[in-house]
Amino acid sequence: MRDVAALADAVRAADSVVALTGAGLSRASGVPTFRGEGGLYEEFDESAFALRRFRANPDAFWRDWLALHEHFFDESVAPNAAHDALATLEARGHLDAVLTQNVDGLHVAAGSDSVVHLHGTGSTATCRNCGDVVDVETANAVVADTDAAPTCDCGGVYKPDTVLFGERLPPVALAEARDRAATADVLLAAGSSLTVDPAASLPATTRREGGRVAVVNLEPTRYEDAADVTLRDPVEDVLPTVVDAL
Repeated sequence: MRDVAALADAVRAADSVVALTGAGLSRASGVPTFRGEGGLYEEFDESAFALRRFRANPDAFWRDWLALHEHFFDESVAPNAAHDALATLEARGHLDAVLTQNVDGLHVAAGSDSVVHLHGTGSTATCRNCGDVVDVETANAVVADTDAAPTCDCGGVYKPDTVLFGERLPPVALAEARDRAATADVLLAAGSSLTVDPAASLPATTRREGGRVAVVNLEPTRYEDAADVTLRDPVEDVLPTVVDAL
């Protein structure tokens, strides 16, 4: 509780606070993490979701994507207490933005308004030729019916708007995230293993510019010793407690 109180005090005193969230934040919602015990990559080969495979064999890519999507985006999945707490912090003026590595859309569903999707979104797909955007469920239905990749009227192939292996992060989102990290008095990393760069380097940006870093994650991260506050407790327990303390 001492560290929760310290985190609440830091947030209260800060002019600018941002949250960096990862897969661990959605674990309590029933969304599997990617790595680690019970992670999606115990069931799926991560190389199946590489950009070069999409380009080389979009039909096979989309068949695997459909299987992953059905496993990952269960209709019963809803925001948990951690998502709700971050939305509450924003609504009360304590949080400027959520920088998320997640593609599940749960921050928006919880009511967060300022969300930077560093790894894209799982809710839409875009034609690589003309830029037309469709709901991913529409694209998935084509795959389910035809066993082939969804194609646009222009002849281009749709790609899910998630960042694939070998694909750069959306430049506008990354630039905004870096700017917010650089100007934050406090960066709260919640539910992220902080292993995948460039998102994982954002806490270092905050520290370099004189801000403070808090990490809430069940497993140790590379910022274990450098963070100002570290809590190895479930985010769905810690973040509502921070809201109460404020």
